[in-house]
Amino acid sequence: MANSSINLVLHQGSMLPHELPVAAVLGPSCFHSFSSTWAITNGAIHVSPRRGNCSATCYCSSFRKCTCKWKRLVRSCSTSEFVIAGDENYGNKQVVSLTPRLYDYVLKNVREPEILRQLRQETASMRGSQMQVSPDQAQLLTMLVQILGAERCIEVGVYTGYSSLAIALVLPDSGHLVACERDAKSLEVAKKYYQLAGVSHKVDVKLGLAMDSLESLILNGEAGSYDFAFIDAEKRMNEKYFELLLQLVKVGGLIVIDNVLWHGKVADQLVYDPKTLSIRNFNQKLMEDERVDITMVPIGDGMTICRKR
Repeated sequence: MANSSINLVLHQGSMLPHELPVAAVLGPSCFHSFSSTWAITNGAIHVSPRRGNCSATCYCSSFRKCTCKWKRLVRSCSTSEFVIAGDENYGNKQVVSLTPRLYDYVLKNVREPEILRQLRQETASMRGSQMQVSPDQAQLLTMLVQILGAERCIEVGVYTGYSSLAIALVLPDSGHLVACERDAKSLEVAKKYYQLAGVSHKVDVKLGLAMDSLESLILNGEAGSYDFAFIDAEKRMNEKYFELLLQLVKVGGLIVIDNVLWHGKVADQLVYDPKTLSIRNFNQKLMEDERVDITMVPIGDGMTICRKR
């Protein structure tokens, strides 16, 4: 830890009911085992490196005596480009950690069509631009569609259309993509780029609540007729979207869900806001769902790929 710079920030609202404040008795001497700067506000100790994406919370007053899980996390929160699972049963397997430098390298190796680049750049200046999938995510989605030989697809949550446009570009000319979005303003941007890319005839835009659109498809007799579906909408609705899409997708088809790692919050048991809890519970239900085969992929904010059995 000698070369790892750590910020210690004490956050209000992090305390659990049974835990007592320790901030008042802490001093720099408690943290001699690693270089740090810190400020006391009140409550719990939040630990995060100046570079990287690690964070954790601890209520112990001494690093050396700390028994919390964050101590192990802090030791792994360096700027190195690999991490090792905390569970020794995984055999100290080293896996890649996407540092900013390495992620820039990944993005430089994405084959992004010019029309998608233009849409991405326009979206970057819009409110909510963080909702757009990253180019590497879009590239994975399109490859899955191509491997499947998919012709009929559904997207729940279009925003400005980056992922739906990427999918439409690789669909055959007779392909069909149902694009469900409730925000008319962002959907106008998507439709503009469908037109510019010459794929409007492949995209069936559904403005309104996705639940209504999906239920309408089922009532219209389209159950079991879709090859591929992508969910990137209201996270607390994931389970309901999934159940409807499971009816619409054929056996052997795929359902992909975005944001399953939720900025890492799903792995922090001290985080229990409604969205995080919903995603965490949904992930657990997918683990136990025998109707699908699954794989969770740490790309973007995390994606789970489900294959209907």
